[in-house]
Amino acid sequence: MTNTQPRFNYGGQAVIEGVMMRGSKALAVAVRTPKGEITMHTEPVSTALYSGPISRIPFLRGLSMLWDSLGLGMRSLMYSANVAAGEVGVEFSGPLAAGMIVVSLIFALGLFVVAPKWIASLFEASVGPLASALLEGVVRLVVFLAYLALVARMEDIRRVFAYHGAEHKTINTYEAGDELTVESVQKHSVQHPRCGTAFLLTVVVLTIFFFAPLNGLPFGVGLIFRILLIPVVAMVAYEYIRFSARHIDNPIMRVLIAPNLALQLMTTRQPDDSMVQVAIEALKKVLDFEHQQPIDLERMIP
Repeated sequence: MTNTQPRFNYGGQAVIEGVMMRGSKALAVAVRTPKGEITMHTEPVSTALYSGPISRIPFLRGLSMLWDSLGLGMRSLMYSANVAAGEVGVEFSGPLAAGMIVVSLIFALGLFVVAPKWIASLFEASVGPLASALLEGVVRLVVFLAYLALVARMEDIRRVFAYHGAEHKTINTYEAGDELTVESVQKHSVQHPRCGTAFLLTVVVLTIFFFAPLNGLPFGVGLIFRILLIPVVAMVAYEYIRFSARHIDNPIMRVLIAPNLALQLMTTRQPDDSMVQVAIEALKKVLDFEHQQPIDLERMIP
């Protein structure tokens, strides 16, 4: 297969028994039903965001795309959950959606921001602010890795990680210009430089440098500023991941991103052929939209 499309970084996400793929015009979520069939959900994405002027403004594009991706990812995940429960068409909206997002954000802030700072603060008086800042970063990294290792032991999550591998393999196949068949896709790697896991690890490392100057502030004030700085850290991390993916053949860059790729061995699994087929169907649907003239995608939404 020859890739004749304008350069665009297709992205995706593993969901429950399926894969979401996102292009510049639409996203497609392919999910295998309890009966073994593949069902598909499509919806438009903001063309102004993914292929318009915003997509060419460094840092701003990262924040806007990450915020949009969070919403698209949550809706895709809930759609897959509805399919797994045999309730295709149940819409992710209302108090349930808002409540889940709020609880998830509070949990993440508590685990990855408050807890590391609190632990480091216990030693700040004896080791000094600089060493405390480094300790906070190390604790955050250990908590992050421990969390991934823990959830990776859950059987349902292991299947999601296998679909994660299928997503990476399929995108790697397309970007290599190879044919989108199960046999061809299975030959490719489960690792990808633009993976969300790589982004999260980059965020964790960057917080060491961004949060260090805040160590002289009172505990509560320092936490508030840390939370306010998270979008800034995310923007920088996004640009780094984007830059590293575009210079993947550079030997120095290969060394720098080695930890990001290695970490993906925790968040991906080798998928079976049925999982790969689901990922292929999702990407093919997105590519169909890329080749079409503008259409009313609202009518495509189940």
